[in-house]
Amino acid sequence: MDFELKKFFWMFKKDILTLWRNKPRLVSIIAFPIMMIVLFGYGMGGSIEHIPIAVVNMSDGELTNGTLDVINNVSIYNVENVTDDVDVGKELVDKGDVKAAIILPPNYDNLTDTQTKDVTLYLDSSDQIASQALVPATEQVFTGINNKLSIEKLTKLSTLNSPVANSGTSIVESLKLEIDRIYGNVKYIDFLVPAILSMIIMFSCVTGMGQSIAGERETGELARLFMTPTNVRTIVWGKILSKLTIEILRALILLITAIILFGVVIKGSILLAIGMLVLGALCFVGFGIMISASASTQEDYTQMVMPLSMPMMFISGVFYPIETMPWIFQKLAYICPLTYLNDAMRSIMIKGFGIGDIWIDISVLLGFTVLFLILGVVRFNRDI
Repeated sequence: MDFELKKFFWMFKKDILTLWRNKPRLVSIIAFPIMMIVLFGYGMGGSIEHIPIAVVNMSDGELTNGTLDVINNVSIYNVENVTDDVDVGKELVDKGDVKAAIILPPNYDNLTDTQTKDVTLYLDSSDQIASQALVPATEQVFTGINNKLSIEKLTKLSTLNSPVANSGTSIVESLKLEIDRIYGNVKYIDFLVPAILSMIIMFSCVTGMGQSIAGERETGELARLFMTPTNVRTIVWGKILSKLTIEILRALILLITAIILFGVVIKGSILLAIGMLVLGALCFVGFGIMISASASTQEDYTQMVMPLSMPMMFISGVFYPIETMPWIFQKLAYICPLTYLNDAMRSIMIKGFGIGDIWIDISVLLGFTVLFLILGVVRFNRDI
């Protein structure tokens, strides 16, 4: 019994010492839970605030100034631009620089005008989460301003003993808010599916390369391959091609399933959407190659890759707009390849954009792909 107890503690000590000597795995075990709870707390558990908007102000006066003060004091808004040109305000939304433009009409400060003044919320409806927050908030803002104006009119008419006031019909609509959804009514499933497709491609490529490289290294299959007169690059590129072929088929199945089961409409080119998924797959295959080049076992690979791949899911805009996240997450999002794949897929499927509209996303993904593949192939160690 004492002998077995000693062996038990010996095994325990061996595993702890092994972990202590493997610094990447040790750091991952400590840092990963902290990272995930922070991402859950800030990315999923907070309220949506500081959504970037523009204000088009074509009038000048007390009402305009008061309205701007109200808008600036509403936490959901982050007013990034105030202009007097409607075309400029709309262009900011069309280009994706802001999520909406609040357009105040030229007669906004004309309080003697009895006609209802039309305020327009020019809205990027492709971002369904931001839209859900912006529409009710803007309605509440202008309902409050309208009620205040109506009460002032009623008070003024009552002082003058106006028959309109005495009839009780003086509480009128001084303002009317119109919602201009530039991409139509976008459902949450339409917003979610493009990013989910990207996320699935990412995880399948990353986990697949762990099994293909680190797993085969651990079982000795790679060692047997390297015993043959085969170049390292030939083996690596062969694995890349086979994985890419599988992911092309997976991308087709995912798109067809989304269309059939959820009625998802691809407003742009379906070939371009498939092409982006293929480029994304190649990028994440390269990412997996780069990580697996330093991993001796599949467990090591998993511990190294999870702290890098899992946070991408939260900070790349899969579930929530990047613009509403804490600033540090916003900065990190733009060094994540999944951010650009998400943006390209949503632009194609929801906005109907073409290749000329998403060239920045394509260029960045190509840059990441080349970087990952070069690092992975160059650092790949033939000495097993």
